[in-house]
This record gives sequence, structure tokens and C-alpha cells, in this order.
Amino acid sequence: MVDLVMMVTGALGAVAGSMANEAGKRAWESVGGLARRIAGREVAAPVGSAGREALAELLVEGARRDQVHARALDAWLRSAPRPGGVAAVPRRLPGSVRFFTDRQTAMKRLDREAGRKADGRPRVVLIHGPEGIGTSALAVHWGSAHRDRFPDGQLYMDLRGPSAVGTPDQGTVLRGLLQQLGFADDGIPPAVEDRADLYRTSIGDRRLLVVLDHARSAAQVQPLLTSAPGVFTVVVARRPLSGLDAVPVPVGPLADKDARALLGRLTGKETLTAAGVAVPQLLARCAGSPFALRAAAVRLTEPPRPDQEPAVHDNDPATRPASDPTHTPTTDPADDPVRNAAEDAYQELAPGAGRLYRLLALRPWPAVGAASAAAIACIGEPEAEALLAELADRRLLETTVAGRYRFRPSVRRHAEAAAVREDGIAACSAAVSRGVAWALRFAVRADRTVLPQRWHLGPLYDRLEPGPYTTPGEALAALGGELGQILEAVRAAEEFEDRDSVVQLCEALWSVQLKAGRHDELLPALRAGARAADSGTESAQPAAHRMAGRMHTQLALALVELRRYEEAEAELLAAARSEERAGHLRGQATAVETLGLIRLRQWRFQDAYERFDEADGLLLAIGEDGEGAADVPRARALLERHRGRALRGLGRWAESRERLARALQFFRDSAEAYNTARTLTDLAETHLDAGDPAAARPPVEEAISLLRAEGAGFHLSHLEALRRRCEAP
Repeated sequence: MVDLVMMVTGALGAVAGSMANEAGKRAWESVGGLARRIAGREVAAPVGSAGREALAELLVEGARRDQVHARALDAWLRSAPRPGGVAAVPRRLPGSVRFFTDRQTAMKRLDREAGRKADGRPRVVLIHGPEGIGTSALAVHWGSAHRDRFPDGQLYMDLRGPSAVGTPDQGTVLRGLLQQLGFADDGIPPAVEDRADLYRTSIGDRRLLVVLDHARSAAQVQPLLTSAPGVFTVVVARRPLSGLDAVPVPVGPLADKDARALLGRLTGKETLTAAGVAVPQLLARCAGSPFALRAAAVRLTEPPRPDQEPAVHDNDPATRPASDPTHTPTTDPADDPVRNAAEDAYQELAPGAGRLYRLLALRPWPAVGAASAAAIACIGEPEAEALLAELADRRLLETTVAGRYRFRPSVRRHAEAAAVREDGIAACSAAVSRGVAWALRFAVRADRTVLPQRWHLGPLYDRLEPGPYTTPGEALAALGGELGQILEAVRAAEEFEDRDSVVQLCEALWSVQLKAGRHDELLPALRAGARAADSGTESAQPAAHRMAGRMHTQLALALVELRRYEEAEAELLAAARSEERAGHLRGQATAVETLGLIRLRQWRFQDAYERFDEADGLLLAIGEDGEGAADVPRARALLERHRGRALRGLGRWAESRERLARALQFFRDSAEAYNTARTLTDLAETHLDAGDPAAARPPVEEAISLLRAEGAGFHLSHLEALRRRCEAP
């Protein structure tokens, strides 16, 4: 019996972890109905591993007492989703540098901790040192050189996240690690606790290197550590992290001889010799920083360009040759060598490149491409692309894997200060506004392509054509690629009190939210959208209340997927109030319907049924000429399906079949293959719960046929499990 409890607990955990996809949600509702029948009362949906274990004990005890329950539990176990496996060995470390100099002491410390005999203690080191000193390069170089120690792979997470400010939350970091381990987005649990459980389980018996770069605190890192004997974790930070129990590996400036050696390898001995007496001054200014030395090497090796005039900046009292690497420093050599390197490179720039460098730094845009850079600087895309490449060549920008560009934090601060000084507040504000406007237009056009038939509120949807994409999937991928820019645009628009841009940007995120998930990333922006929309209701205009209803509903749906049900319910009640004030019955019905869907997740089936009834009453109140009247038949069919699901949970199978049959007829008549298949699946599950596998077989086969054409893998795997239940003796 103990083994069975463990098996059921594990299955419940797997289902909780698969609730990002439709099959997982179905299995969750199914076991909720089973729990109600076994207990003879309403059973609250469990939260966390302890709650799942308690539920497993209830289910197993009920199965022990009653053979009908035993058969039902066995059938559910056979059809429940299983956690995905690792498809390939992950090798996620960035490329190491070609010329790696010194650091022998640090390398030996890493060797010792990695090779320490497993004794139950986590194997963890903390590499720390100031920006630009080479801490990340050390971690990557060591990991690349010791790849054979980790046959099960190497994971890498940048804990700065997509933006240069703030840090990604635990859920986002864990999702990234699970993706690297091969889990599909819809196979990653919504809840942070379940993600952590899945991560630790997945790496428990593997020999892995995990590099956590740019950590900011022990609290950020601690939940990611494991005592698994084969896992070695390397944390990289700028300073010691109090509270983190790890072997310290401090990294300081390169010694003068090593700095000179690195510079010689980067430039060639002939170039270094030709620089002559300027080399000691240059080395002093670089202060042993590998980043500064690499930036200086660019200036030493670059030939003069007579076709390009140097910029004359406000803090540069004299014009000097653009290629002169030995100029008198304009900042104190004791300053941060990264900022010194940025200043030196900046003074080499022509006016156009210098202006782009400054304007891009006004917001922590996570990854700038040519299109957004062109909009921010008011130049053409080809010119922007050329200037971005030039800034990257001078090490003022870093190139990302996706071919976009980003700043180092210290370099961005230098550029931002130069922008305020040289461009002025008005020009800086205008540049940020242009970046927000570009993000908004891009997001609206892409969103229109992904979901062309949904109803919209933002005025740009009436003025802009869909984006230049051949398929909705291509448009969704483009939105995902620029998601960091869009989220930063939301933050910027909120700071600028640009309420309309905030809410329209959030509305344009709906297709990402619906099709790609990423709810934890979207949550801060959606909260900003709700705040902005609420501030607009001071005008008492119906359109403002309607937008507030949309924003609160959109936020609530993200909270539902993250299983933060109490917060979601509060948002939906706010949405319903706003829609009621706007006189928008269709929106009010949507809010009430979504409350019912939350109740299904919580296994409160009677309450769910009543919410669906309430939503149906609101739809029936929409007159023939009322707003949204054309949507009413389809909306009511969806409610019929939802009511059928609630009745199934209540064990009222005949009534459930009746409701589902009505919904099925509508979706068949309207040729909606996907919703037809979903309703057929509900109908099959109702037959199976009622103990009639023969009646379940035809809807299963029809649903499989429909969904094969849709390419819905998770749905098909669930239907294959239902087919096996139909065939079981």
C-alpha cells in the first residue's frame, strides 16, 4: 500500500506539472471528480507535495475499500500524463575566449571542488570579482576545458535576465533550466514549487555542470542548489554573497606581465612593440581588466580612417586623430577600468555612431535589433545595422546569440550619462518615446497575424495591417524574439505616464500569453496594464471601463495559469465590475465564465456550474443588435461544454453527456475541428467515468483523426491513453 501511495503521489505530481497543456488540465479535473466520488464530498485540490501525498492516501484507502473505486483509480493512473524526459545532452555554455591568460590559482580551486568526493554536501564554488575582470570567462573556460567530466551536460543561466536591471524571478529561472534539460514549454509546471521539484528530480542522478552567471544575492541562488552527487554548481558574482555556503574563488586584476602578455596575443608582438612608450600608460589605464585590455587592443590594431571625422564631444576640449590610442585620458585612471575603456572607445566614434550609442542606453533595452535601433535614433535600418556592428567591434555593445546587441551595465551607465550631458532631457525623452512607439506598432502587427479573428480594443488595431509574416507561427516566433523589448517598453511607457501605450502593449501580448505561455515573464507588464487602465476610468467613459475589464481579465488568466487562484479571482471580480459599468455584457460574461474555469481547477464543480449558468444568462441578455451579438452562439456553445465538464466532476454523467452533445453539434456545424475534438474528448471521458468504455471508443477515434491534422501532440498522447482505457478488460 505504501508503494501505491508513492505511485499515486508521483502521478499527481506529474499531472500538476503538465497543467500548462490541455491534457494535463483534463487529467487534473478527472482526478478531482474521482476524489469527490471516493470521499463522498467536495475535496479541495491539493497544493504542493504534502497536499498531493495526503490526497494519494485518500484515493488509495478508497480504492482498498471499494473495487469500483480501485478500477477507476487504476484507469486514471494508466491515462495520467507522464513527465517528459531529456531529449539530448545539453551543452549550453557560451563560447570560451581564444586568448585566456593566467588564472591558474583559480583554476586549481575549481578543480579541487569539482573533484571532491561526494559526501552529501553540495559541490558549489563562488567566482567573484568586479565587472570586466573575467569572472564569467573563467567559469566558461574552465567548463569548456573539463567537458568530459560532465557527460550528462552543461547548463548555463544568466541571472541578470533579459534586462540590465532587476532579476528574473525563480519561476523564470527554473523554466529556463528545464528548457535546457529538454522539457517543452507545455510540459513545464506552472507552479514554482513544482518546477523546483521537477528540476531536482531531473538532475538527481546526472553528472552535470551548472553555471549561474551574474548572481546578485544568495537568496537568488539558494533554491537552485542541489546535493546531487554528480552536479557541480559554479556561481559567478561581482562580490562575495553573504549567506551562500560555497568555496570562494576570488578573481582580481591581471598582473602587469600577464596583462602585457594578453595585449600582445590580441594585437601581435609587432603592434605592441610599435606602440612603444605608450604601452605602460595604456596598461595602467586598463588596470588589469581583461575587458579593458581587449577594448584597447581594438584601438591599437585599427588603422586610421581618413574618411571618418572624429566626434567633438562636450567633454572633449580638443580635436584629436580618431585612431590615436595614446591620447590623454579624460577620466581618472583610478576609475572603473570598464568605464575608462568605454570612454576611450566612445571618443573614437564618429558623430552618428556616438549618437546611436548614447540614445540606445537611455533604457535597459535587453536586446536591440536594427529595426528598433533605427526607430530610436530616427535613421534608416541599413545605417543602424552598420552602426550597431561598429559599436560591437569597439566592444561598446555585446552581440547576443540571436544576432541582436546589448550593453554591459557599466558601459550603459557611461553612455546614459553622455546622453543626458550631450543630448539634453527633451531629446532623450523623445528617443525613449520612439522606442516605445516602435515596440507597440511591431507588437500590434504581429499579434494581428497570430490571432486575426479576435476582437480588439486598442485603436492601432484599426489602423495597422497585419505584419509581414507568412504564417501565424512565424509571427508568434517574432513576438517571442522581441518580448524583452516589448516588456521594457511597457515599463518605459508607465514611467512616462503614457497610459494608452501601456494598455495597448499589454493587449498585444495576448497571443504570446495564449499560445506560448510565459506567464511569469508577462505578469509584471500585465499588472502595469491593469494599473494604467484603472487610472483611465476616472473619465467615467464606457470605453475606459471596457479597457479596464480587458486588462483585469488578461491579468487574471495569467494568474490562473500560475495557479494563483485567489489573486485571479480578485482580478476577475474587478473585471466584471468594469465591464458592467461599461455596459458590455459580452466582457462581463467572459469574466464570470473565467471564474467558473478557476472553480474547475479547484475541483469546486458545483460552484463552477453555477458560474457558467450566470455567464450564459448574461449572454442571453444581449439583444440581436447588441454589441457582440454575433459571438453569442459560439460563446454559449463553449459554456455548454464547460457545464458538461462540471457535471462530469459531480458524477452527473447523463446530464454531462446531454450538455456535451449540444456543444458538439455546434462545433461540428461550424467546422471547428479543434473545439470539436476537445468536446469529443470530454464526451469520451464522461463515458469512461460512467463505466461504459464501448461508448467512449467512437469519440476517441474521431478526436484522434481530427487532431492528427492539427498536429496537437499533447492532446494526441492523452487520447492514446484514453484509447488504451477503452481496450482494457
